[in-house]
Amino acid sequence: MTRPFRRRILYIPGFDPIPPRRYRELYRREAARQAAISGYRIAMVPHRVSGGFGWRAEGAFPEGQGEARFEVLVWDDLVQASMRRGIAGTYRQLVATAWAYIGSGALFRLMRLRRGPVLAALYPIAVLLAQAIAALLVAVATGWLSWRLAGPWLALPLAALAGWAVLAGFRRIDNRIFAYYLMHDYAFTAQHGGAYPDALETRLAQFADRLAAALADDVDEVLVTGHSSGAYLAVSLLADLIRAGRLPANGPALALLSLGHVVPMASFLPRADRLRADLAYLSERPDIFWLDVTAPGDACCFGLCDPVAVTGVAGPYQRWPLVVSAAFTQTLSPETRRSLKGRWFRLHFQYLCAFDRPGDYDYFAITTGPVPLSRRFAGRAHSPGRIARPVGPGTAP
Repeated sequence: MTRPFRRRILYIPGFDPIPPRRYRELYRREAARQAAISGYRIAMVPHRVSGGFGWRAEGAFPEGQGEARFEVLVWDDLVQASMRRGIAGTYRQLVATAWAYIGSGALFRLMRLRRGPVLAALYPIAVLLAQAIAALLVAVATGWLSWRLAGPWLALPLAALAGWAVLAGFRRIDNRIFAYYLMHDYAFTAQHGGAYPDALETRLAQFADRLAAALADDVDEVLVTGHSSGAYLAVSLLADLIRAGRLPANGPALALLSLGHVVPMASFLPRADRLRADLAYLSERPDIFWLDVTAPGDACCFGLCDPVAVTGVAGPYQRWPLVVSAAFTQTLSPETRRSLKGRWFRLHFQYLCAFDRPGDYDYFAITTGPVPLSRRFAGRAHSPGRIARPVGPGTAP
């Protein structure tokens, strides 16, 4: 019996405070859906990851058998810690983040790429300011009425209490509005001007150890997958490992799959020198394969924007990434698109979900199937509409 194709997948989530088990359950549900649509089989099997969290899947495809072991490289604790801000702290973040993007000119550079992610970045600012205005109006009205009915001694404290109650009420329903969540997300990126905070650098070093261990395993391919802001962390992870000489000469194939990236939100900031250098370095490496998948229909990502080229760090020997569109208008049925209309976060996670009309991008065939990423996309050209004009602040080292 032929040995199944073996793959290790290290998955880096975006800015997500939810524990990693949600990704296992998402994979379980959506893999079953995609298998039924595409005519292959995928089964989840029990699996424990020493010192981490993951799962195992086995698949039967027309091309053969595949076996995949997944590990989520967790940083949700860092996300949760950064979100422990009260109402006043979040408004201070708003001011600091707005200044980081506007004062540096990054916002105006970003506006030359895609409107969707820029509007997504402006959304929490607009909503939080609207909430502050509503709270102020309620406070003024309460203060005026209290002055008329109870005199000046109660007017000010009652006005402040009423205004604060409005802000607290909005905070309690943020699981439907997402203004605070998005504000924390952009503030985390902007807090050091695009430089990684020390805690994140420490976590990336730990991720590099996990990746080195995977590359020493008896597998055919190691696939690092980064979604949303996890995409640029994946870039830095691979760059760190290769620079340190930890890529074995006769080890498994190493591939990077970046999904729904928001790289310019970080790489356009003035102190993102580390990320810009990582992008330039990785884009020229002959010992990896890097596929970047986005979709213009995903308003939360920089659809079809080459993260290296638009940052301005593409050198004369750039070979990566291969920029491919998930083409939601073609790969999702009209009924599915209608059901997802206005659900921007769900669309941003579509790369990890089943497609009604899958094209050459199939997350489950890529991760559990028996064909390595480099062979699956061998000879594939960039999708039409790829944006490669350099508008970022970077220069290739």
